[in-house]
Amino acid sequence: MTSQTYRAPTADQIRRAPKVLLHDHLDGGLRPGTIVELARESGYEGLPETEPDKLGLWFREAADSGSLERYLETFAHTCAVMQTRDALFRVAAECAEDLADDGVVYAEVRYAPEQHLEGGLSLEEVVEAVNEGFKEGERRARQAGGRIRVGALLTAMRHAARALEIAELANRYRDSGVVGFDIAGAEAGFPPTRHLDAFEFLKRENNHFTIHAGEAFGLPSIWQALQWCGADRLGHGVRIIDDIEVADDGSVTLGRLASYVRDKRIPLELCPSSNLQTGAAASIAAHPIGLLRKLHFRATVNTDNRLMSGTSMSREFELLTEAFAYTLDDMQWFSVNAMKSAFIPFDERLAMINDVIKPGYAELKSEWLFTQTATTSESPR
Repeated sequence: MTSQTYRAPTADQIRRAPKVLLHDHLDGGLRPGTIVELARESGYEGLPETEPDKLGLWFREAADSGSLERYLETFAHTCAVMQTRDALFRVAAECAEDLADDGVVYAEVRYAPEQHLEGGLSLEEVVEAVNEGFKEGERRARQAGGRIRVGALLTAMRHAARALEIAELANRYRDSGVVGFDIAGAEAGFPPTRHLDAFEFLKRENNHFTIHAGEAFGLPSIWQALQWCGADRLGHGVRIIDDIEVADDGSVTLGRLASYVRDKRIPLELCPSSNLQTGAAASIAAHPIGLLRKLHFRATVNTDNRLMSGTSMSREFELLTEAFAYTLDDMQWFSVNAMKSAFIPFDERLAMINDVIKPGYAELKSEWLFTQTATTSESPR
């Protein structure tokens, strides 16, 4: 049965499909109600709204500015209520629960330990609290009939000077729930080459890292992340489209950087809804992911910040299905791409693909056959 035979996946099928998430920020995915409660417990009075629904709406509207810098300002409120061990544990556990409920079976969730020290925690205490929270969330998901595995990515802020320290921290906890390293923050004026010592350390330790690049700053950011720093993956990388030329007759020409990214199978952590908010794309239908999928780049689908974008993995795929007529086969392609690109050992990635992802999509696709049979048997003679 070819993919053309299948109908567009339903919202329920999209939610139940086993999905893989590589680019999700812990401080960008809090439940609005949790923020309100944690603010009350900690005495934080800076929230713009104290009613959960109104607060969630405020985050989405404030982030929907078209500016990466303005988008990043919203995190002051979430970080403000994530300054104790209990708060970090709760947020991490709820993150794993929410992702599992959305059908995510594997996730790498990133956060910057240096942004959670105002309450007196050490970097180590921050990491341990989040790791324990993820484990608790995995346990709750199993109790609820779901399943998920969550790994942490430790992020250094590119405008600060603690990248090597955070890289060493990531390496220290690499067998205790931390799967890799990242740098994030405003790209303009803060190139990844400022943190070469951190990347050189990680390479010497045979550790994994991704770099936020090609979201707002363009091709130079991507080139530096790859050729100077040696990134395993590109956080966003959406601006690689600037090195791809589409002629009036539909023919496509790749520049040397785009060719390198495709030839080397460098994963792109694409975040469609977030890219609209930060001005990297004008609409979902115009998002470069459509062309990158056709050209067989190692494209993956991600949420970035679920709170700020009012999104989930299911919603991202619903939007893409509507814009590009994607099928369950396309969803499986994106999910396998992401699992191939994860920072856990090869045998574990392979087991996830062969024992969880492919069987999950096969079962969903087989539902079409039974639906047709039921429809035929129920039709009047």
